[in-house]
Amino acid sequence: MSSQQQQFTQQLCDFLNSATTPFHAVVEISRRLEAAGFIRLAEDTSWQLEAGAKHYVVRNGSSIVAFVVGTKAGVEQGVRMVGAHTDSPCLMVKPVPERHSQGYFQLGVEVYGGALLNPWFDRDLSLAGRVSFQCEDGQLRTALIDFREAIAIIPSLAIHLDREANESRSINRQKDILPVLCQVDTGEQPEFRELLKVRLLQEHPDCAVDKVLDYELGFYDTQGAAVVGLKQEFLASARLDNLLSCYTGLQALLDSAGEQSALLVCNDHEEVGSLSATGAQGPLLRSVLQRLAGNGDNFAALTERSMMISADNAHGIHPNYADRHDENHGPLLNRGPVIKINANQRYASNSETSGLFRMLAAAENVAVQSFVVRTDMACGSTIGPITAGVTGVRTLDIGVPTFAMHSVRELAGTRDAWDLCRVLQRYYNYAGALAAT
Repeated sequence: MSSQQQQFTQQLCDFLNSATTPFHAVVEISRRLEAAGFIRLAEDTSWQLEAGAKHYVVRNGSSIVAFVVGTKAGVEQGVRMVGAHTDSPCLMVKPVPERHSQGYFQLGVEVYGGALLNPWFDRDLSLAGRVSFQCEDGQLRTALIDFREAIAIIPSLAIHLDREANESRSINRQKDILPVLCQVDTGEQPEFRELLKVRLLQEHPDCAVDKVLDYELGFYDTQGAAVVGLKQEFLASARLDNLLSCYTGLQALLDSAGEQSALLVCNDHEEVGSLSATGAQGPLLRSVLQRLAGNGDNFAALTERSMMISADNAHGIHPNYADRHDENHGPLLNRGPVIKINANQRYASNSETSGLFRMLAAAENVAVQSFVVRTDMACGSTIGPITAGVTGVRTLDIGVPTFAMHSVRELAGTRDAWDLCRVLQRYYNYAGALAAT
């Protein structure tokens, strides 16, 4: 592993560890953008954009769009775009979560997205997200919190009490995955909002909290991202889907030359369908592109001259379950980024967009793989087709091969993320036509 790749991987791990929720991911992305000279814009003000301008927009604290107005090719020549998403499957705390059973204090949770639930048992869990509260002066405010330390666990039922556990144990989402936070004495009734008030005052001592009103909080595994394997070739972490792509797209944008107009969008709510004010099926990206274009005719020309690369992890072929893949389309870890293809438009790739990516990858000496789901299996989807449908922009779906997608801890190849970043940087710098003529 080169020193550049080592540095990239370490910074990726730092990002993964800090970005425990979509809100925290946007904070981390914003911090890195501002360190590179990007200036935040407000959506309720007019924008005055000049060549070389570097800006970003945040919506709901959980989605972000960053863009550069090219110094040689303005937005009217088209925008090179990369899209990813900030959310990951997790366990979200319910509005009235307090549960008391057998002297234990537990919280009711709702499963967010298509989580693989078995790995959540017996993990050291913490809690993070956004809290809305009333201040002592009567004002409404919000703030982010992150307990960081392990405050909960979901214990497994011992095999002695379920002899068929290894053959047929199923998980009831309502009653089997309640995290245990502590033991309580007879008559003791902890109130979750009061616990949040204490935490808010610890993290934000100047916020003068009077009453916690509501929250969006999710549990996460406290085990940090790690490089593993005899040859240090694997990256194990929570939220690789899809914070790996968020960071890779961000780093490629920051390292680009800035001569071509370029944009990174990281949407929330992909794991639950993307239909929201901040999701890819919402108006955020289209709104930004319309403001960059200036008017209706310019917007049509802009979208025709632009391209989107939707970066979202791909299913690597698992050595224990190789039969779950089409025999000619089983991506291997550390063998290059994957072009995702589906004839039924679950992915938005076509020969034009995939051809450009292959050409750019070859220029970086990066191998490219293909993924097509088995014809007798259902295919997942990404923000790619949704973004293409909302904006009309030609789109490519790519990603790095991954094991255990949607688990509490996923696995990818350290080389793949680095290779993808190099190709995306070349894409951002590419001065040729984005479409065949």
